[in-house]
Amino acid sequence: MNWEFVDLNQFESDVAVITLKRPKANAICQEMLDELSEILDQLHKEPPRVIIVWGGNKIFAAGADITKFNGPTQAKHIGSLFHKTLDKLANFPRPTIAAIAGYALGGGCELALACDFRVCASEAKIGQPEILLGIIPGGGGTQRLPRLIGTSRAKELIFSGRQVDANEAFSIGLVDKIAKSGENVFDAAMNWASELSKGPTLAIALAKRAIDQGVETNIHAGLNLELELFTESFTSNDAKSGIESFLKNGPGKATFTGT
Repeated sequence: MNWEFVDLNQFESDVAVITLKRPKANAICQEMLDELSEILDQLHKEPPRVIIVWGGNKIFAAGADITKFNGPTQAKHIGSLFHKTLDKLANFPRPTIAAIAGYALGGGCELALACDFRVCASEAKIGQPEILLGIIPGGGGTQRLPRLIGTSRAKELIFSGRQVDANEAFSIGLVDKIAKSGENVFDAAMNWASELSKGPTLAIALAKRAIDQGVETNIHAGLNLELELFTESFTSNDAKSGIESFLKNGPGKATFTGT
């Protein structure tokens, strides 16, 4: 399919790359969210081993298209669309990586927060500046940010609207990796994705589900979920070959097929 604001490419290593393409700043509009939702639905039918989301070498996404917000009714509609689409990304049963160059602000930051991991360029700037407009984040920022970096830090960033650089973002856990000097952030994300793609796909999906659902409940319910999914993980071909490889060759030598 051809999309106007989003591209999809798939690589031999079974890594799918979703690229935002709305010049000049990848401002996120309703049409972009609709296309992203369609792409995620398509990928869900035959999930790749890893998804990378990025906006190109200059900018990730400078935020939602504020010109489309004409009052409370439109704000609620677009906010709901953000939630619906980013929930699909957050709940995708494979690892997801946001590759951040330039700015990831407002809705762009919220898009990155919906991914499992974030890798950024050394010059990247990240933040939730909505408060500077007299509004609050509406695409998940007030919920995903504190779950990632803690309540107090999230409040400071959201209340001030300030942007953090790559080093501070890494120090507070907002990003997981910074691209090395001279390394393109997309290449850094692809290298990470290639490593993840070698893992036991079904076991990673079960682990992601156990973590994401477990932290939303109490410890006892979480442990029960873990036991259920731990048991399920033994039904895969990868579990069989992984255990056989361990007993024969030691740890870290298994080759997984993703089944």
